Amino acid sequence: MSFDMATAFRPGLPEPAVPWQDPPDFAFVGGNNDADSVPFGGLAEAAVNALKREGRALATYNLGGSPLGYLPLRRFVCDALGVRADTTVQPDEVLITSGSLQALDLVNQALLAPGDTVLIEQATYGGMVSRLQRLGVSYVGIELDEHGIDVAHLASVLDELAAAGRTPKYLYTIPTVQNPTGSVLPVERRLEVLALARRHGVPIFEDDCYADLVWDGTRPPTIRSLDDGGGQVIYCGSFSKSIAPALRVGYIVADQSVVLQLMALKSDAGTGALEQLTLAEFAPSHFDQHVERLIAALKRKCDRMVEAVGREFGAEVTVTPPKGGIYVWLTFPDGVDTDALAPAAAEAGIQFNPGSGWSADPAWGRRRLRLCFGDAEESSIDRGVAELARVYRESGQADQPGG
Repeated sequence: MSFDMATAFRPGLPEPAVPWQDPPDFAFVGGNNDADSVPFGGLAEAAVNALKREGRALATYNLGGSPLGYLPLRRFVCDALGVRADTTVQPDEVLITSGSLQALDLVNQALLAPGDTVLIEQATYGGMVSRLQRLGVSYVGIELDEHGIDVAHLASVLDELAAAGRTPKYLYTIPTVQNPTGSVLPVERRLEVLALARRHGVPIFEDDCYADLVWDGTRPPTIRSLDDGGGQVIYCGSFSKSIAPALRVGYIVADQSVVLQLMALKSDAGTGALEQLTLAEFAPSHFDQHVERLIAALKRKCDRMVEAVGREFGAEVTVTPPKGGIYVWLTFPDGVDTDALAPAAAEAGIQFNPGSGWSADPAWGRRRLRLCFGDAEESSIDRGVAELARVYRESGQADQPGG
């Protein structure tokens, strides 16, 4: 007699994961990166050198050091932010995490309770949206333009919430290479956003995971740096997009008192030590040169995808060329439903992210979609976009009123 373990599961669980299948011909989903740009030779050499020197430390959790993470890696984070983003950070203000997703979870654990209100960008990271939904938190979308947050709309929303006696627990923003739109928030707007947050007593959660991948190679100063010691900004970054997603190494930067509270919530007995050792050995000498090569490869793919979208869809679909990163964000005419388009695309071997899952308002996002070009071959970009356009035309949505 067999036992159905599913009968023992607690109520309220998400739907089970589907069994793994090989990616389709045109997998334009997720946050995967350019495989040819992964510096595996340098990482292998770094891992060997680090293990020869410090391999005995693997016998103890956290390599026998601080639960904040491997000190040389935290020092590199401080140095890199100082040079690349004009941000002064001390090692005891850095907490190494198992990817930026753990950073999101730790901050949410520390700040949020059911019924709280959070501000997010109108188009935003789908992983944050789903997390807020599971936590029973309400969220309000802030409008965006081609440069990022619309400051006037942010001010209006904050005033409306204040009049209703509600103070958001934080503003979640991706100011540099916004996901999914690819915009970069100008310094002047960063200062205005910070001033509004100060006036209303709202913390800022700054997600900068794509910030090293700006096409012109220059990053604006972080919002945290502009806070000038005010303690109002929690910052997170990641090596997933700048080095390799599978390493699963991210970090949080915040005042030491905040970092220590978050560390108390980090119950995984430490982020992977081998990954930290390897990155700390590799990055100080090779990071800048590697990122420069990666940006060049990604920019070629981005241009190829933007050109393919223009060629295959014409003026019917709007795509604003991103200023960096690994995504393009497409806007279709009114009446188009990219959720309904996804099954037919999947049958044709195409995966994309429907915009409803990457938007504060699913109805607003329904006529939008996100395409990842990071790990796609350049030739497959042309073929995949052409096939997606064919599926779209044959779906009948292109012929609908407004579509």
